[in-house]
Amino acid sequence: RGGSGSICARPEWLARAMKQPLGVILAGGQATRMGGGDKGLLPLGDATTVLDNVIARLDPQVAALALNANGEAGRFAGLGLPVLADSIDGFAGPLAGVLAGLDWAAAQGGDTIVTAAADTPFFPCDLVARLLLASEGMQTPLVLATTPDPKRGTARHPTFGLWPVALRDDLRAALANGVRKVVQWTGQRQGREAMFPQEDAFFNVNTPDDLATAKAML
Repeated sequence: RGGSGSICARPEWLARAMKQPLGVILAGGQATRMGGGDKGLLPLGDATTVLDNVIARLDPQVAALALNANGEAGRFAGLGLPVLADSIDGFAGPLAGVLAGLDWAAAQGGDTIVTAAADTPFFPCDLVARLLLASEGMQTPLVLATTPDPKRGTARHPTFGLWPVALRDDLRAALANGVRKVVQWTGQRQGREAMFPQEDAFFNVNTPDDLATAKAML
């Protein structure tokens, strides 16, 4: 899948797990600060895109992988991934993409999904491991990624999380009632946080300057 090869090796313990999470890459945004279009399809490195790098990092960590994106699905045909459109009209935000992923996972017989943003090419290779560790003991595993923040103490990254299929109808009802903020929904359901030590672990490409920085980081 994609063109950048495997960046993250699949951990042995994860390969032995009976119920690995399924992975969903969230690419349903409008990329207004980049001038529109698909940020994930922007070039990054030799013959690769931002999205190629995201796939290469998430694929080894999950049991199967899908892409949440709206519009013409054919533009992603070369990736070899299922393309899941939002079931909520009007660009309802990341939660709509999470719901699309949960519905897909339910059809696959999955219990959980892990989401990653399509514009964040350097997220940690232990994303899934840390999210699962933070969820231990939860009947419905619901965890968001966080990093240290010098001003706020911690910064939450709501497009990176572990989500339970069991709450998909609850999420559907919340979206129908106008809920759009991820942390509003997760907070009301006793969601937890998983800390990742690097402040820039979830650096994302929002502007042309960010893309230049990502190329330098690569």
